[in-house]
Amino acid sequence: MEELEKLKYPIGHFKCPENITNDNVLNWIEVLETLPKRLSDLVENFSDSQLNTPYREGGWTVRQVVHHMADSHHHSYTRFKWALTENRPLIKVYQEKEWSNLIDAKSAPIDLSLSYLTALHAKLVYLLKRLTPEDLENSYIHPDGNVNVSVAENIGKYAWHSNHHFAHIKTLADREGW
Repeated sequence: MEELEKLKYPIGHFKCPENITNDNVLNWIEVLETLPKRLSDLVENFSDSQLNTPYREGGWTVRQVVHHMADSHHHSYTRFKWALTENRPLIKVYQEKEWSNLIDAKSAPIDLSLSYLTALHAKLVYLLKRLTPEDLENSYIHPDGNVNVSVAENIGKYAWHSNHHFAHIKTLADREGW
């Protein structure tokens, strides 16, 4: 069971600091800024067979993980915009497991999502680097438990999400000797 948990969460679960500092935010933004290139560099020479390999038994394939990252970060970008323009909006969740079973996630070339992540993260980072301390305190409500999520916390969550899924692919590549 412990091994399965390590495969599912190779960098552990997200732990938001009780007091989010400016250094936390800057470090998280750097992760978001560098993710598209790091991810592209990691998977650029993967064969179709490698892209269609699950990162763990019963898990998503590398291809599905890459497409999931684009889908999830698309939603996150929208959540940032809602939190910055509305008063604690209630966001809509999406069924990520169902999305990962759609034809685009299962068979589309990963270049589509890699290009999308590059453009999306460029816009996202441009926005995040210009937020005020007050902007970072804005928030949205996540309907799973009616949890209040600040813009600052969401930056951390998506930096973690970036590293979490990068680690899924990197750990698989290292394990397989790719």
